Amino acid sequence: MKQGKWLLSSAIVIALGLGSSLSHAADKVVAIGYQAPFTGEFAQYGLIFRNSANQAVDEFNKAHRLPGVKVELKFEDSKGDAKEGVNIARKFSEDPSIVGVIGDFSSTVSIAAGKVYAETHVPQLSQTASHPDFVKISPWQFRNITTQAYEGPYVAQWVKDSGVKKVAVVAIQNDWGQSAAKNFADGFTSKGGEVTSIEYFNPGTRDFRSIITKIARQKPDAVYLSLFYEDGAAFLQQRAQLGLKGKIFGASSLDEKKLIDLAGKTAESLKLSTSFDINSTAPEVKQYVTQYRSLYKTEPTQFSGQAYDATNILLNAIVKAGGADATREKVRDALAETKDFPGVTGKTTFDPVTREPAKSLTRLQVKNGQFVPVNS
Repeated sequence: MKQGKWLLSSAIVIALGLGSSLSHAADKVVAIGYQAPFTGEFAQYGLIFRNSANQAVDEFNKAHRLPGVKVELKFEDSKGDAKEGVNIARKFSEDPSIVGVIGDFSSTVSIAAGKVYAETHVPQLSQTASHPDFVKISPWQFRNITTQAYEGPYVAQWVKDSGVKKVAVVAIQNDWGQSAAKNFADGFTSKGGEVTSIEYFNPGTRDFRSIITKIARQKPDAVYLSLFYEDGAAFLQQRAQLGLKGKIFGASSLDEKKLIDLAGKTAESLKLSTSFDINSTAPEVKQYVTQYRSLYKTEPTQFSGQAYDATNILLNAIVKAGGADATREKVRDALAETKDFPGVTGKTTFDPVTREPAKSLTRLQVKNGQFVPVNS
């Protein structure tokens, strides 16, 4: 090759490379704030939220759905504390690159942070805040999980249909636990059933023997658990040790494989409702499960699925809001218009007035060490 042609070819290569670099450097950053407990008692939930959020955003950016725009996630640790949640909300609100926020984990922290987002007009989408009051804060709050106002009566009907006449309720003492217990209890009594008692325990409790002994004296036909998997595993083990008989039901918060790992055979026959079925044959679920396993060498759960859907719903709203030109107000409006979004936890549609999600629930039972779908 002659020197002139070589120089020309080199110049073209350099120019193309420089152009590509400049194009990449010129990508506008649009950010999503994600607040969750990454340390503390509920850190395991924050970690799986982060896994799914990263998975969703990586897939989104690689698909180039917004040419010239790179979406980034900004994570902050709420530690499961309402004061920390408020501080994070103020920080995110002051960051002009953030057009929407996901989180927090608990209803308590989500509501505390939500009051700040309501004032600063930042759209907030929680993957797990199921307390009825959360979306009542302002038009800026959304959730993609069914509320206890729906789940409680749904499971109550299931319990009643299974022949149970008397049931005891055990719940964690926080906003979510109180809401879950009340909605189930009200649903069960409205159908003619009797709630022998509602036993609350403080977060962090692992000794349930006094509660179990009290319940045993009441002789209920079943127990309904409104708590998380670590508490659930301890309760199930101690229930077996003390010989408490009867059927056992739980809220969707117990849909976690680690519950079975910790509780072992004492988890057998536990029944609960969920919006996520890891064994679903739906293409989007199969793809998500396969990719999650490959990336994180562990099993996805309802909680990881909720986070994956929440992230994708917000990403979709950013696209509809104009991508590079997206504003917080436009993203809020786009979220409000979400209809039949095809997620791994089912289709999501936000009610145009209440912003509550329309979702469906699946019934699961622990059988031979696995969660399996059941019809009764």
